[in-house]
Amino acid sequence: MNTADLGLPVDVPSTALFTDQYELTMLQAALRAGTAHRRSVFEVFTRRLPEGRRYGVVGGTGRVLDAVENFRFDAGVLGFLRAQKIVDEPTLRWLESYRFSGDIWGYPEGEVYFPGSPVLRVEGTFAECVLLETVVLSILNHDSAIAAAASRMHTAAAGRRLIEMGARRTHELAAVASARAAYVGGFDSTSDLAAGFRYAIPTVGTSAHAFTLLHDSERDAFQAQVDSLGRGTTLLVDTYDVAEAVRAAVEIAGPELGAVRIDSGDLLLVAHRVRQQLDALGARDTKIVVTSDLDEYAIASLAAAPVDAYGVGTQLVTGSGHPTCSMVYKLVARAQSADSRAPLHAVAKKSLGGKTSVGGRKWAARRLDAEGVAEAEVIGVDTVPAELADRQLLVELIKGGQIVAREPLDAARERHIAARAGLPLSAMQLSRGEPVLPTEYL
Repeated sequence: MNTADLGLPVDVPSTALFTDQYELTMLQAALRAGTAHRRSVFEVFTRRLPEGRRYGVVGGTGRVLDAVENFRFDAGVLGFLRAQKIVDEPTLRWLESYRFSGDIWGYPEGEVYFPGSPVLRVEGTFAECVLLETVVLSILNHDSAIAAAASRMHTAAAGRRLIEMGARRTHELAAVASARAAYVGGFDSTSDLAAGFRYAIPTVGTSAHAFTLLHDSERDAFQAQVDSLGRGTTLLVDTYDVAEAVRAAVEIAGPELGAVRIDSGDLLLVAHRVRQQLDALGARDTKIVVTSDLDEYAIASLAAAPVDAYGVGTQLVTGSGHPTCSMVYKLVARAQSADSRAPLHAVAKKSLGGKTSVGGRKWAARRLDAEGVAEAEVIGVDTVPAELADRQLLVELIKGGQIVAREPLDAARERHIAARAGLPLSAMQLSRGEPVLPTEYL
């Protein structure tokens, strides 16, 4: 389903202005020069993974499809461009009927990627492809960063539940995208209701310290919450004295108390003490949820603690120190004329400082070892070797301007778990290291 059809307040009527001005000035100049309609191929890739990361996670593909479909220059947008004299009238007339009519291939959402991986390949005329650069990179760089952080946290959690709760730590629209990307990376639920409404991600939430402070006593607050939400609720027990709060919580809710949440202190020590106290009070099935500025390292450090779920906010929605993947969108092939039958010629940027690119319309495949474990990311321009034909990674997403690969978000989530499981075990290490797979060019 196209989420724009829901008419949610987090939507905008058009994605056409989610772009940099130079995309439009290039369009104007190319139209005037007669080169705008040359068949072209752009690719999205990153030259390197964030420092210390062993693999990347493709996030945001579904949002890219929505953005391309909603990339329309309506009357209001055209009026703005005209008033600001961004482009000339011939260009405005061309934009008025803009619809992307080309093809897009890419790594399916949730797949892992490595330096040089052609994560997305956009094919069409130069004019229609170049306009998509900024919005595509905006989505993929953000969502892939969050998905990668989520994946590392999911590994560290080792089967314990993960709750995304970073809405108050980022832009309100980024919060919705972050919750979506976190779900792809392995998180189980979100506190953000817009994300639940828009993407059907399970939502959770009970109370904050303000609710306890509102009441005349902690017991009054607990009683009010249990009366309203039932014995299966989660009570926040660190507003005052944790031991007293746990005792009161069990006295009020009984052994059927769903969970207690700890949001401060030495989480390892406090979790052990709370577990012992709960068991002694007969609340052996009551779960323990911990929050408080967690990241993958903090989660891993709590592996020996009797914790049942982690709530993660700031570090997740900021990519755990790496808020972007540094993906780029580069022209890698183009025709020498506007004739649709004109052959494509590889083009590439040559520069100092590591900003070179590899020309040519590429395929990508993942080679496996004898045990079926991935051993290399193989990228080529010409014919795919027979032994890699069934290991190709790019799938068709848009054909002739029509989306052909929409899927439920759960499909991307399941794909990621499977893709990560197919990597060498060293990919799961949280310590700094090189990409777990080398990139080979044929």
